[in-house]
Amino acid sequence: MQHSDPKRGIALMLATTLVFAAQDGISRHLAAEYNVILVVMLRYWFFAAFVLAVSSRRPGGIAAVARTEQLGLQIGRGVLLVAEICVMVLAFTLLGLVESHAIFAAYPLLVAALSGPILGEKVGWRRWAAIGVGFVGVLLIIRPGLRVFSPEALVAVASALMFAVYGLLTRYAARKDSAATSFFWTGVAGAAGMTVAGVWFWEPMSGTDWLWMAALCVCGATGHYLLIRVYELAEASANS
Repeated sequence: MQHSDPKRGIALMLATTLVFAAQDGISRHLAAEYNVILVVMLRYWFFAAFVLAVSSRRPGGIAAVARTEQLGLQIGRGVLLVAEICVMVLAFTLLGLVESHAIFAAYPLLVAALSGPILGEKVGWRRWAAIGVGFVGVLLIIRPGLRVFSPEALVAVASALMFAVYGLLTRYAARKDSAATSFFWTGVAGAAGMTVAGVWFWEPMSGTDWLWMAALCVCGATGHYLLIRVYELAEASANS
C-alpha cells in the first residue's frame, strides 16, 4: 500500500503543522468558554460526516473504504487520537498555548525513540541530531516560562506521548491499509467514542462561537488527512 517519498512527506508535514497550529489556537479559544469534551465531540461529528461524504464518492463506496484486516488497530488508533486531543486541549487551558507547545514539541523525539521497537525502523545519529536541533530551535523561538516545570505540565507530556504512539500506529496501519481507510476509521471511531462521553456535557453555544467551531472542524479534518498522507509517504522517524 505504501510508496515512499520522504521529500514530499516532509513538505506535507510542514503543511500539517501549520494547519494544526491554527486548530490549536481555535481550540484554546473555545475551551475557555465550553467544556473540552463538548468542543471535541462537535468537531468530530463534522469530521465523521466529512469522512463519510468523501468515502461514499470513492470506488466501491463506504464499504470498500472501510474494509480492513486491522479493525482493532484502526479503531484503537482512532480512539487514541481523540483522547489525545482532549488531553492536549486541556493542557492549553491549564498551561497556555506557548508552554503546552514547548512540551509537545518533544513528540518527534518520542516518535524516533519508539519507531525502532514498534516499527523496526533504523534511526541514525544524523536524524537524532536533526531532531534535537529542531527541538532546541522550537524552545528558542517560543521561549516558554517556568510553568513547563509545573505539575500541570504532565498533561502536555501525556499528550505528546499519546500523539507519538498514534503516529506510529498510523504508520503501521499504512503497511496494509490505504490513507482513505485510515482516514475513515480515524473519523468514525473517534466520533463514536466522543459521542458516548460528550452527550453528557452538552450546552448551547453562541452564534459567533459556532463560526469558530466551523473553522475548527475544517482545520481538524484537513490536518488529520494530511498527517495520514505524511505517514504513507515517508518513514515515521523521518517525518519527526
